[in-house]
Amino acid sequence: MTQMEPIARTNGTKPTEAAPGIERIDVAAVSSKSLRSLYGERKPIYPKRAHGTFRSIKWIVMAVTLGIYYLLPWVRWERGPGLPNQAFLLDFANQRLYFGPIEIWAQELYFITGILVLSALGLFLVTAIAGRMWCGYACPQTVWTDLMIAVERFWQGDRNARMRLDQSAWTLEKIWKKTATHISWLVISIATGGVLVFYFRDAPTLAAELVRGDAPLIAYVFLGIFTGTTYLLGGIAREQVCIYMCPWPRIQAAMFDAESLLVSYHEHRGEPRGAHKKGQTWLDRGDCIDCKACVAVCPMGIDIRDGAQMECIQCALCIDACDDIMDKVGRPKGLISYDTFLNVEAPAGAEPVPVRIVRPRTVLYSALIALVVGLMAWAWLARLTTQISVIADRNPMFVALSDGGVRNGYTLKILNKTHSAQAFQVAIDGVPGATMSIVGFEGTSAPLNIEANNVRAFKIYVTAPAPIWRKMSGTAVPLRFKVTNIDSGETAINNATFRGPGS
Repeated sequence: MTQMEPIARTNGTKPTEAAPGIERIDVAAVSSKSLRSLYGERKPIYPKRAHGTFRSIKWIVMAVTLGIYYLLPWVRWERGPGLPNQAFLLDFANQRLYFGPIEIWAQELYFITGILVLSALGLFLVTAIAGRMWCGYACPQTVWTDLMIAVERFWQGDRNARMRLDQSAWTLEKIWKKTATHISWLVISIATGGVLVFYFRDAPTLAAELVRGDAPLIAYVFLGIFTGTTYLLGGIAREQVCIYMCPWPRIQAAMFDAESLLVSYHEHRGEPRGAHKKGQTWLDRGDCIDCKACVAVCPMGIDIRDGAQMECIQCALCIDACDDIMDKVGRPKGLISYDTFLNVEAPAGAEPVPVRIVRPRTVLYSALIALVVGLMAWAWLARLTTQISVIADRNPMFVALSDGGVRNGYTLKILNKTHSAQAFQVAIDGVPGATMSIVGFEGTSAPLNIEANNVRAFKIYVTAPAPIWRKMSGTAVPLRFKVTNIDSGETAINNATFRGPGS
């Protein structure tokens, strides 16, 4: 009879003894080792510098996007006395957002919602047409990672030199090159974080305060946060952000169809792959010489020849690398190119299917974008420069007067969005015979003056005489407040409720 091998217990008690001649196995250690085997250590990626059309486009996009980001807070826009003259300002202190001539108040944040919806639909449209082109060219993570890699390449050399440096011992050369790289990354990160805080307060003023050391504490806190995240995400994490942190790679597949343009390897032309020497025939073999140039330049470290992959950001650097190799070996370019699934999966020799940009998916996204733009334009054109809100008293909800009448109290807030002082007049309707009094004002015809870009609250009492109230059977009835700008004639209306004992 075979003796069973004992298993060590992991509940903290003494493990059972093994029979003589039988080696006891520590299950806890085995389990820990197996668990570690499920997770591979990150293998550093050393993207080689690419040359070609798409690399040039990426340099241009980087220069334009970084130029806009770093310079935009310094652009001025004159709005009048007492108002900020920064063209793009997220003025949270005064609950307003400025975009050139556009001024959005806190009460109008639905415009921001519209902008976010437009951004999402625009991303859907671009993805349906050309895959993750946003990720490969204009995503902030891609732009800053490209910049950090360029700095690293400047100090440490191209791919092979960086690999040798990392594998070498810590010599003086390695120390100073690594130090120079990280210092440069920190300078870029500080500049990035510093510029970002300038979007929330007047840039020249805040810059001087930061240098003098008397800026608000919150500015230094966020400067540190933005600096740290830029250094970590752009310099250290890099492709891990796109693979593990960003949700878009997992969503994008729903945006593709068979006619979306994606960076693709033409397997029917490239296989069978293999090394090729000068003078050898190209018969019975593919154009791919298995040089792995496409892998060497990929910032995500993937092999595009393995097919469509979640990690691919469609930067097209592999196209530049492959085209360069095809030129050298005398084969046609386009072994790797932007193409559709229809063409990539077509049989060898099949006529390429022309790319259709206009198709149901793109028409739907375009129509939704047009609809949202139309709604936002209508809302902006119908936008009033006067906004009111009415808050009824809750304690008490009403007061029964000695003559049988009923009185309700309200707080009326009037917002003047214009850049000059305005005078307003208040009227009510809905409760026949009701009278209104404004605390601090004689009569109801007195103008209510409100300063430019300001809000002012008024205490108002509305009284319904006893005969009127009894005719209404003591129920809550609608009451409408009407505020008119005396100068412009613009009218804002707010509905409220008048309550009495029966309600």
